[in-house]
Amino acid sequence: MTRTSIKIISLLFLVFFTASCEQEMPEAALEVAEGGGTLRNYTAYTIDAADPSGSNVYGRVVFWKGTLNRTLVQVSLYNTIEGQQHPALILEGVTGVETTTLLTLDTVSGDTGELNDNKFYVISDTSFYDGLLDLDAHINIYLSETDNTIVASGNIGVNADPVESN
Repeated sequence: MTRTSIKIISLLFLVFFTASCEQEMPEAALEVAEGGGTLRNYTAYTIDAADPSGSNVYGRVVFWKGTLNRTLVQVSLYNTIEGQQHPALILEGVTGVETTTLLTLDTVSGDTGELNDNKFYVISDTSFYDGLLDLDAHINIYLSETDNTIVASGNIGVNADPVESN
């Protein structure tokens, strides 16, 4: 075969394949399998302003039982300080007893009052949610990453009755 023949055959293949492909974009499948993406089980606790700091930051922490039995933690606060990043930690024991840190959650954005990186912090321990009511712990919200002043705090688990659950 000559070079010209190869070029003609290549051109014909190119025309054939581009002409045979669909030129329309397929429609997006927006349906979700029944129950897919739905969080139904949750337990919520109150986060109150910390008296010594004089802040009026308050809100809720909600623990959701997610897919694959992972626990998703959602923090929603009011009166946060714009431009600040407020660290959120779950510690052992009751509020006011600063002991061992159990979990370091994402920081709470002072601009939105919600967790900064994602709406939910994911706890991969598959038994966490089922043991939540027996957990001896509390949550602290701090002024900033450099100032350990507690601006809000709330008991969870055995130390408080949930304000809402399902």
